[in-house]
Amino acid sequence: MDAVRFDVAAHPGAMAYKLLAGLVVPRPIALVTTVDAAGRVNAAPFSFFNVMGTEPPLAVFAPGDRDDGTPKDTAANLLVTGECVIHLCDEPLVDRMIACARALPPGEDEAARAGLATRPAERVRPPILADCPVALECRVLDVRRYGDNRVVVVEILLAHVRAGIADPATWRVDYAAYAPLGRMNSPDGYVRTGDVFRRASPRD
Repeated sequence: MDAVRFDVAAHPGAMAYKLLAGLVVPRPIALVTTVDAAGRVNAAPFSFFNVMGTEPPLAVFAPGDRDDGTPKDTAANLLVTGECVIHLCDEPLVDRMIACARALPPGEDEAARAGLATRPAERVRPPILADCPVALECRVLDVRRYGDNRVVVVEILLAHVRAGIADPATWRVDYAAYAPLGRMNSPDGYVRTGDVFRRASPRD
């Protein structure tokens, strides 16, 4: 197989992002709510995100900094309060989810501006976005910096799942009822996840 080499380590930042964010797809998208010390709500989407374990249940995402080097609202809020709610979105929510990526002044509520209704969470202070099919209440376990990257590890405490998506007895997910958005290339690539096929895993 012919292959073209890309020296990613020698070209970090924008060039690496362009390539890696286009190759490692589809990625799940987390729409994360946090609150600041005054209780003001922030909502922001992240596609550098995934679950990373189940004992304890872990998720990881990467909130960044502004151009001036100060933490964006999600990062700043997590450093102060240590709590968040991670939401998964389906296609009817795509425009409202993307609207939450708009850079607003600190303290302005992206969820309200995007028309996303909220309700209180049970174990954390940030609210749940009521229209999202999945909401995961989380607390921060660790925050690490690797160069300009900030990696946040959270423990998932409680999952709120739209009725019909997961069986309360078996906890299995029905993909006829659940088709979350996936992220493709930046800046405007997304994917539907309704086309699912199955192959059995080896058992020996």
